[in-house]
Order: sequence, then structure tokens, then C-alpha cells
Amino acid sequence: MSAVRVLIADDQALIRAGLAMVLGAQPDIEVVGEAQDGIEAVALASAHRPDVVLMDVQMPRMDGLEATKELVTSGSGIRVLVLTTFDLDAYAFGAIEAGASGFLLKDSDADDIVAAIRAVAAGDAVLAPRVTSELLRRFGALSRAAEEPARRARDEDRRAAAARLQVLTDREREVFDALVQGLSNAEIAERLWLSESTVKTHVGRVLQKLGMRDRVLAVVFAFRNGLTDQG
Repeated sequence: MSAVRVLIADDQALIRAGLAMVLGAQPDIEVVGEAQDGIEAVALASAHRPDVVLMDVQMPRMDGLEATKELVTSGSGIRVLVLTTFDLDAYAFGAIEAGASGFLLKDSDADDIVAAIRAVAAGDAVLAPRVTSELLRRFGALSRAAEEPARRARDEDRRAAAARLQVLTDREREVFDALVQGLSNAEIAERLWLSESTVKTHVGRVLQKLGMRDRVLAVVFAFRNGLTDQG
């Protein structure tokens, strides 16, 4: 099995060096390049064709949001894993909507970052539960603070979104509600008294029925349309 090729994009040299050291120590991961801004990340991704780009959000010249958009729309198949801090949550959500395959906190454990890269390279999506809950809490607060006319204008879209969920069975709706809270398959299995393999099957069916690429988009969909109780 070939190694997962990773490009690291971060404007802080020490962070790049630390990530490169951690990832380079893994037998199944190869660091193929390091970029200090979004423009360089896009250029190096084109030159080296990594499987995964570990993307910082706030960088000079071109930020991680714009770089993610360029990589995803290029049709290269390169997957992006966004590293974020809570004070940059709006940018992180934008990157997810741009097509990133997930997001993690910058202070995540090394093991979590390694596991996330492997998962993304395998075609899965990664949601750090703590990040998901915080994002939804903060955006929920912004939504509640919005003016009444703006809320009324969104009602029709939300009703349409809720109607889309009618295609789900009761069990699939339970799985949907759990996954948009950022729960892993193991955590959903524990909550619903199911096996992980059964949960994985349900998640796949939910995403297929809703026409969503991965569970990251399910979170965005739920947040945008007021379909979550988080926050």
C-alpha cells in the first residue's frame, strides 16, 4: 500500500516543522511539501499532487479558504483538511462549504491529526466534535441575534430543508441528528445501541438520500437550516 502524500500549508514555520516531524515519523505518510501561504499551497499541490493538504486558515497573500476553493474546483481530487482556531470559525465554515473534507483544532493531539489524515485520504470526512459543537453554538447565537425580518426570510428555505428529511426512516433521522452534532460512528453506536458497522451503513444511506458528499456537508446543511439543537 502506497504512503499517503501530504502537503502542509501554514504561515508559521515552527508549526510546519512540528507537523512535518510528526507526520514524517509515520510509516504510511509522506510529507511532499510545505507552503507558507495559500498561493504557494496551490502551486505546490499542482506540482506534487498530494493526497491531502493540511490547510491553515489564516495565511498571507491567499488564505486557506480561497486556497481550498481553488484546489477543490481544480478537479484534481486533492482533499483538504482544515486546521482552525475558534476565533477563525467563520473562515473554517467557509472552507467546509468550499469543499474541505473536514476540520480540526490546531491544538489537537498528534494522534488525532494523523488519524484524521488517514481517514480523509481514505475518502472519509472528519469532524472534530469539540469544533463542531463550538461552531454550531457560536453561529446559533448569531442566528438568534439576527433581526426578525431576516429570520422570516429564511423560514421558507428551512421548511424546504425539513421536508428533505422526510425521505429518511426514523432510525436514519436519529443517525442524522447524531452525526450533525459531530459524533463519531462509535459514539453514535453507543448512543443508539447499534454496532459501528450498522451505523456506518445508516450514515451512508442518509448521505445518499440527501444527496450529500459527506457528513461535513450534513453539518453545514443542518446549521444553515436550523435543523440542529446544538447551542
